Amino acid sequence: MADGSDVAGLRGAALLDALDRVALDGLDVNNVADAIDPRELGRDDFRRLLESLLRLSEDSPAFSLAKVDPTRFATLVSRASRAQLEAVVASRPLRERLLDEIFARMGAHLREDRARSLDAVVHWRLSGGAGAAGYDRYATAISGGSCTVSRTVEGARPRVTITLSPVDFFRLITHQATPAVLFVTGKIKVKGDLAFGAGLIGYFDLPKPA
Repeated sequence: MADGSDVAGLRGAALLDALDRVALDGLDVNNVADAIDPRELGRDDFRRLLESLLRLSEDSPAFSLAKVDPTRFATLVSRASRAQLEAVVASRPLRERLLDEIFARMGAHLREDRARSLDAVVHWRLSGGAGAAGYDRYATAISGGSCTVSRTVEGARPRVTITLSPVDFFRLITHQATPAVLFVTGKIKVKGDLAFGAGLIGYFDLPKPA
């Protein structure tokens, strides 16, 4: 079995192949992220990358997706094609893991200066999920300049409910699409305070892909 030093110079598909037999010693998750450009990979290779990272993280929590820094994470997702992202969301474990990771990061990206006086609950419905009516559901509660995330949507009435596909959600939070474009093309539905929903992304300082 290879160790981290054996894969240091590998990139792209060669690195993906090596991850199937690599030990963790000397390997850094951010170095892996730097060496992978989804645009150079096939349709299923981005799914393979995430599967490898999740497998490796089982042996070392320090190797989890949560350790990929925000700009690298945004760059990886933004460079993946729609077909590559659809291959990811077709796998329920990967879909849930990637969505959980993105929502877990939202609190860190809230713009406290803009959200200090805001008190609002947002419900998210991601189509094609395993939850009620076929949606994966998340609730983000913004209050006092902080943002908390829950998979439980019962409780406080939402100021807005946003429905879209996971792929379009990925494109939205990585600056590949705007709420306005998604709305006029019918790819996002907003129920409740439409003006607040249209400006919601402005309360967050989302990492821009490199």
